[in-house]
Amino acid sequence: MKLKLPLFYVFTWIVILSVILLTLNFGGNARPQLLDHSTSTVAEKQFSAGVSQVFSNPLILFILQLIVIIFTCQVLVVLVKKMGQPAVIGEMIAGIVLGPSLAGNFFPEFNAFLFPKSSMGNLQLVSQLGLILFMFVIGMELNIESLKKKAKAAVVISHASILIPYMLGVILALFLYKYYAPGNIQFYSFALFAGIAMSITAFPVLARIIKERNMVKTRLGTIALTCAAADDITAWCLLAFVIAIVKAGSIAASLYTIVLTMVFIGLMIYVVKPWLRKVMQSRSNDHTISRGSVGIVFMVLMISAFVSELIGIHALFGAFLAGATMPQIDNFKEKVTDKTEDVATVLLLPLFFVFTGLRTQVGLLNSATDLIICFVIIIVAIIGKFGGSALAAKLTGESNYNSLSIGALMNTRGLVELVVLNIGYDLGILTPRLFTMFVIMALVTTFMTNPVLNLINRRFPKEAGELYDNIK
Repeated sequence: MKLKLPLFYVFTWIVILSVILLTLNFGGNARPQLLDHSTSTVAEKQFSAGVSQVFSNPLILFILQLIVIIFTCQVLVVLVKKMGQPAVIGEMIAGIVLGPSLAGNFFPEFNAFLFPKSSMGNLQLVSQLGLILFMFVIGMELNIESLKKKAKAAVVISHASILIPYMLGVILALFLYKYYAPGNIQFYSFALFAGIAMSITAFPVLARIIKERNMVKTRLGTIALTCAAADDITAWCLLAFVIAIVKAGSIAASLYTIVLTMVFIGLMIYVVKPWLRKVMQSRSNDHTISRGSVGIVFMVLMISAFVSELIGIHALFGAFLAGATMPQIDNFKEKVTDKTEDVATVLLLPLFFVFTGLRTQVGLLNSATDLIICFVIIIVAIIGKFGGSALAAKLTGESNYNSLSIGALMNTRGLVELVVLNIGYDLGILTPRLFTMFVIMALVTTFMTNPVLNLINRRFPKEAGELYDNIK
């Protein structure tokens, strides 16, 4: 039965926010009792004294790392594409392959030689540059103006697909906090972050899956893209809020950062965006974008990233916001994306995947309890995102086929989830063991998207055949 949207919307907000607040209050006095979180160290041995001396040059070592990383990523991308999976799956697996979970386990001396601890700083720094460019591209891919014109159902589904998994993540944090949280993290910081980790949808991966399946112009594809875009905006705003709380130490102390963030967002939307539109209109060209215009764009990007990091909400939020404020004049966004995306995704982003893989130690999950907890995290993530999105879609009047398909698409986490997890790791919210569990969850939920969509198509062959007749 179709439920009235305002009633469903208000009811969902009241119930879920009440559960979240009650959970935070209930767990507020809890203190973590860590299990054995000792990490196994990779043997720091070299092949020979001569090789060690040659590769002690940081530039030579970094270039070698880059060669191995790009090659491994490209090989695995080709393999997963033949399996009908998006490229990001191959890149995520490449990080695991080159990290301590595989290469470090079977070839510890080579792994220690190629990725010594002394090189991790350079690898992280360059990978962060790749992420800044990537988040900038994500921001540009979001058409905020078009979101206002979409059906109310898409907005309701989007908010439900954030709120329901967020609530389940906060509840799950009650059970994870005691044994898996770092000792110096307050429960509310841990729980709020766990909610975000559960509620992420990877807009870029989802958009590419929809494009590959020729669903872009269908009603189903439009709703899914709209929901994912709204999810990205909401999730990054929530993440900025949590980062402010963690860095400030308390919700009250974070108010200063939150106020500065609101001012910063307002300046970007109401001052920088109109200024950019005016400047780019004067430089508009139907065929190309000038070098000077590119320079202005990257200055805005870097200043935005710098200011957001200075405020205390992470440079990636500034990069995302800069992309979202880029004007759409004569395909301006597409031209900037063409100049940026390949460098970011082919050259720099693989460094981030491997850096994440070097932090992911599957060997840490060495007990039945750890494996069960990892399985529970995966199940809760699927129930929250897949189930929450599908249920919201059904209650807003969508068919069973559309509802299940929307749930499967919204359950895609991909690279954006890894970005969020690494931020949590750097902030000290996640231990190595819990970080590994969440990375595995991101891999599983992203990998299952295409197979689940295929199963849904086989279950509803008539609706799947009529899909492309419903073009908006």
